[in-house]
Amino acid sequence: MNDADRKPVVTVLTAPDEDTPPGLEPLSGLAEVRWARDAESLAGALPGSEVLVVTDFRTGVLGHAWPKADKLRWIHATSAGVDAVLIPEVRESDVVLTNAQGIFNRSIAEYVLGAILMWVKDFHGSLRLQQKHQWKHRDTGRALGERVLVVGAGAIGREIARVTAAIGMEVHGIAREGRDSDPDFRAVHGNDALHEQLSLADHVVVAAPLTSGTRGMFDARAFEAMRESALFINIGRGPIVCTDDLVGALRRKRIAGAALDVFEEEPLPPEHPLWAMDNVLITAHMAGDFIGWRAALSEQFLENLARWQRGEELFNVVDKELGYVPGN
Repeated sequence: MNDADRKPVVTVLTAPDEDTPPGLEPLSGLAEVRWARDAESLAGALPGSEVLVVTDFRTGVLGHAWPKADKLRWIHATSAGVDAVLIPEVRESDVVLTNAQGIFNRSIAEYVLGAILMWVKDFHGSLRLQQKHQWKHRDTGRALGERVLVVGAGAIGREIARVTAAIGMEVHGIAREGRDSDPDFRAVHGNDALHEQLSLADHVVVAAPLTSGTRGMFDARAFEAMRESALFINIGRGPIVCTDDLVGALRRKRIAGAALDVFEEEPLPPEHPLWAMDNVLITAHMAGDFIGWRAALSEQFLENLARWQRGEELFNVVDKELGYVPGN
């Protein structure tokens, strides 16, 4: 009997306070479905499970329950980043790991474009004046011709490049390896050129995955390399940035401002100094979350499950050494 002739055992790990993901209703007709919401229930569900769908990235329960994963063949993460799932046991196993690449690309790119336009057109200043009922004419900038540096030239970074280039911005990328020719970037530079490129950028966008090579990439030296007029945007992962160094750079006006969607500690504590800075935009890890995104994630997984049951190659397979889907 092959995969197409029987129902596989699929475990879905959600957060304790999370509703059943919308759009997964058809799964009950395609598989034997087990639900887990914590370490204990996951340990009880994993024996015999062939597929694990992870929607909860706030806990470390997978490592605790991993010894029970006796028949696991495939883990699907309903996010673009897989750092929370890629524990050493998963990395060293033969279990295939896939992610949700493609679902959030456009929405995140729109967030970045919105943050840039808000900054260039001084919308934050206009809102403050409006709250004071104060009429004050002033000149603002133009995005046309300004230089954007996208750190992380993968699928999300590429969509950011397309959207910002469409309004006339000059877009450069940073990747593990540079390349002279690229259809969406003016140029893609290697990681070794990061600080040089930071000194040339009007807007710096972090769109890289969290890996051993990117953790702490934006430290005091990186912010020191940036222009004093630059806007810093992070829609990648919080630990890519050394938060204390970012706060110091903002306080010293070493950089002009920041738009931050991800943080080293989430939720960001209410007493954190970033909240009180008038040159900082803070959003709650939601840059990619458009209305209907949960159902879109379910649809994507079900499509990949159908391929798996037919014995076809899965899409969005993560290179577990690199920590992301290669070939973008």
